[in-house]
Amino acid sequence: MLDIGLVDDQQLVRQGIAGLLAISGKARVVWEARNGEEALALITQQPVNAVLADIRMPVMDGIGLVKNLRSNNNRTPVLMLTTFDDAELFSQSVKAGANGFLLKDVSLEKLVSSLEAIADGSTFLAETDMLYGYQQRKSAIELSEREQQILRLLVGGFSNKEIARAIFLAEGTVRNHVSNILAKLDCRDRTQAVLKAINAGFI
Repeated sequence: MLDIGLVDDQQLVRQGIAGLLAISGKARVVWEARNGEEALALITQQPVNAVLADIRMPVMDGIGLVKNLRSNNNRTPVLMLTTFDDAELFSQSVKAGANGFLLKDVSLEKLVSSLEAIADGSTFLAETDMLYGYQQRKSAIELSEREQQILRLLVGGFSNKEIARAIFLAEGTVRNHVSNILAKLDCRDRTQAVLKAINAGFI
């Protein structure tokens, strides 16, 4: 029997999920929280085998919860459960350190088996199309070491000429690298690329 921490801002949703898990006979909800902040306090008082968390919540959302847990070296597996089939939320969940991502229309059998899998050490679980989309997106924006170096200098406000001097390249070569970076990040200008690089954690 798995002990589960349940985090969702809607009481009816919490009650429904808790009831279904109890019916399964394989997992039970031992505490409930309305947001990530409450969950952080509860998990300290009562550790669990896994946390089942909504993504969008007031005060602290599910991604914020995972980030806080991981920054405090708490490796409790977290399965994100959401009504939003959103590639960006999925990407953020992966980066934060979540162990799974499922939509709320998932079957009870799939939900329970996913909780069992992450509690048993599975690295990351999600629907096949979500994982494929993420891998495609990730590979599409992979930057070479040189491009990452130039991107860091762009973030620092360096011009092409200053970058060329700093890393001993011809200015034309730097210009080509910058063009490639903009294309890979799907950005129209340097400012947009810098903002995207900071938000996406490329630097």
